[in-house]
Amino acid sequence: MVLLRHIPFLRSVLMHSITAFGGPQGHYGMMLKTFVHQRRDVTEEELMEFNAFCNLLPGASSTQTLTLIGFKRGGLTLAFITLLIWITPACLIMGSLSFLIDYLKDRNLPLGIFRFVHPMAIGFIMYSAWRLFHISIKNTITKVILFVASLATFLFFKSPWIFPAVIVCAGIATNFSSRRIPQIEVPPKKIKWGNILIFFFLFIAAGYASETATQNHWKNRKLFNLFENNYRFSSLVFGGGDVLMPMMYEQYVVRPQTQKIIDSKRDVLKMEKEDFLTGYGMVRAIPGPVFSIGAYTGGMVTRNEDDKWLQMQGCFLGAIAIFLPSALLVLFFFPVWHNLKKYAVIYRSLEGINAAVVGIMIGAIFYLLKDVCLMPILENKIDGWVSIAISIATFFILQKTKLPTPFVVIACLIVGWLI
Repeated sequence: MVLLRHIPFLRSVLMHSITAFGGPQGHYGMMLKTFVHQRRDVTEEELMEFNAFCNLLPGASSTQTLTLIGFKRGGLTLAFITLLIWITPACLIMGSLSFLIDYLKDRNLPLGIFRFVHPMAIGFIMYSAWRLFHISIKNTITKVILFVASLATFLFFKSPWIFPAVIVCAGIATNFSSRRIPQIEVPPKKIKWGNILIFFFLFIAAGYASETATQNHWKNRKLFNLFENNYRFSSLVFGGGDVLMPMMYEQYVVRPQTQKIIDSKRDVLKMEKEDFLTGYGMVRAIPGPVFSIGAYTGGMVTRNEDDKWLQMQGCFLGAIAIFLPSALLVLFFFPVWHNLKKYAVIYRSLEGINAAVVGIMIGAIFYLLKDVCLMPILENKIDGWVSIAISIATFFILQKTKLPTPFVVIACLIVGWLI
């Protein structure tokens, strides 16, 4: 009965979930309008603090921020209900898309309408990198980190550990000097980290179960593999959806085609490049969290003509696994945030992490451009030149205009249909 008084708040969360376009930046602006200025669930200072705290953690930052608003208003139970309402519409849409693409292919219907959604997705990454560059790259050390992270990402894109390695090294690099961000307070008492044991337990257990399921050829081993992959992605991603996408692309598109996997005949989860980039482009056209791509990839890597139930399970587990670490981290770390934020080492690390995130995005841009644009050009296909034009046009439209994201996607679909 206590939850009844929160129904107006939950109704606002639902409306937010079906109207919040534009990724984390757009989501934050809408939260400010709805939950601060209109409803006054939190103050502007609290929302800014929530946002800063969530940017220190891996996972979906806008999802974590909204979860904290629910936590502040009604505790743990309301926080999880808020999370479920926020992610459900987008996950249902993206999970359904995995069935729709399969449906169209089964009936040999043309999918050319989607082919220029891929370069449009690259344009979104370009815009995000440009925005973050002006925020994060401020001095010599961040410029060096940007260059190294970009080069490392491009050269070692096939390695699944390149992203966390770059991020950790960048966080360490900016702690060698204390002059820019000195410790001005006496460090508070030692923090007890016992609350995150469940997070690490699930991380280790998921990895063990996934490997055991593969080696023993369990009937539903793909579900174990999927949960481990998506849980690991969300646990290691700093920088939101635009960093998550390259990690997923490497795992589901690039890795299955490596000679090592081919020679071992290992049955890994895989997707076609076109299917993955179509999902990435389409997730930008819908409201809600970009991490809902987890429901789409979950459905695509488990699809089976003879077992649609398995594909439905893949959509569900893909969504749960991609959002669960974000919720666990934010709700377990927040009670110690007021102590944690007094450590200057956190802010020094964040300076390097933010620079590395921009570098990862720039490296990913060039890697994806190589696949999507350069290869067709070398094959003398006009699609390569059109793809470059669409990537650049998408970037300038986002930078220079206030055109809503869905209209950009619709325009690319029209171009794919006409050409």
